[in-house]
Amino acid sequence: MNILIIGGGGREHTFAWKIAQSPKCNQLFVAPGNAGTAAIATNLPLAVNDFEGIKTAVIAQAIELVIVGPEDPLVHGIHDFFLADQQLKNIPVIGPQQSAAALEGSKEFAKAFMKRHNIPTAQYASFTPDTLEEGIAYLAQMTPPYVLKADGLAAGKGVLIIEDLAEAQHQLKAMLVDQKFGAASSKVVIEEFLSGIELSCFVLTDGKNHKTFPMAKDYKRIGEGDTGLNTGGMGAISPVPFADEAFLKKIDEQIVLPTVNGLHKDGLPYCGFIFIGLIKVGDRPMVIEYNVRMGDPETEVVLPRIKNDWVELMQATAAGRLNEVDLLVDPRSAVTVMLVSGGYPEAYEKGKEIQGLPTENESILFHAGTQLKDGKVMTSGGRVMAVTSFGEDFGDALKTSYATIANITFEGMNYRKDLGFDL
Repeated sequence: MNILIIGGGGREHTFAWKIAQSPKCNQLFVAPGNAGTAAIATNLPLAVNDFEGIKTAVIAQAIELVIVGPEDPLVHGIHDFFLADQQLKNIPVIGPQQSAAALEGSKEFAKAFMKRHNIPTAQYASFTPDTLEEGIAYLAQMTPPYVLKADGLAAGKGVLIIEDLAEAQHQLKAMLVDQKFGAASSKVVIEEFLSGIELSCFVLTDGKNHKTFPMAKDYKRIGEGDTGLNTGGMGAISPVPFADEAFLKKIDEQIVLPTVNGLHKDGLPYCGFIFIGLIKVGDRPMVIEYNVRMGDPETEVVLPRIKNDWVELMQATAAGRLNEVDLLVDPRSAVTVMLVSGGYPEAYEKGKEIQGLPTENESILFHAGTQLKDGKVMTSGGRVMAVTSFGEDFGDALKTSYATIANITFEGMNYRKDLGFDL
């Protein structure tokens, strides 16, 4: 079958890498793709929210399956667009419909969903510009640190954790009144701070049945020892050493099942991936957030561990037959180290040539912010490339990734050299 992946980052290159291994895939297209996807698929120069352009390409290329990588087109209703179009309505789309994509599109919607279905999460209240004074008063009766979240999509940057009350109150005003995060912060959710260690849970559901993928732990801060600014992710590890069988059982019973059943009960049509951002508080798993797609860089560490034919898995999901599939998982550990541009996550330069890319290697290279220019691979984003390796444990796998990275260079290249330090 002919397949289209929507997106252009490391997650989408990982999808493409998995799908390209399947004998069921005839032609593979990625829109817009990157230098990595160009080597195994046909890149289409389309923006992820250009629904009309995507429709034209789907018809022209006789696409039979669409997999949506990023959240933006899902929150803006790409699945609904397909269902409402006579020429597209029978083409399966992997990704939830717009009403269910609100789990990521609105923090308030997600918190209300969790409260309704008794899913453990932090206490919260939400505020608008009209209720700013109430928000300021609410902060005053909380214990620091204070957690402020923009309600809408803010490209992963809409969360502030602040120790000082006056500063938290000032930032609340900056978000609501001064639109610090644009329209995304026209409503703000204030949460209690949860102290613990974080991990990522990924679920694939066809709306009735589901499969839980291996857990992962990602590293968000730019600096060693989890210091400095937050990023989109500097690397990830899977499996998670502290998530033992008893803890995984709690995640399944208290969070995964109530989430999948809750979507069904609420009539929220969901065919695709659910990312559940978790925190281990004592021995208790609690939900920090939902995303309506696979995470990045966790995709680059989780997908290589899944041994199933990816096209078969997607077909079963689209047909509501996930219950008929056994998930096959590689027992080895995997790690992903992210190479980023100098200056990231603040201002950084693009267009730097990447040299020393190995043709054959023990590691798998997933391109994120790259593009081809005159036959050369150039940087085109903040997070440039993910280097994934296997090992008997995460320390063993890390050694392999770091040995691969030793040969790769581009001007300003930066990466975390301490992944797994807290495990």
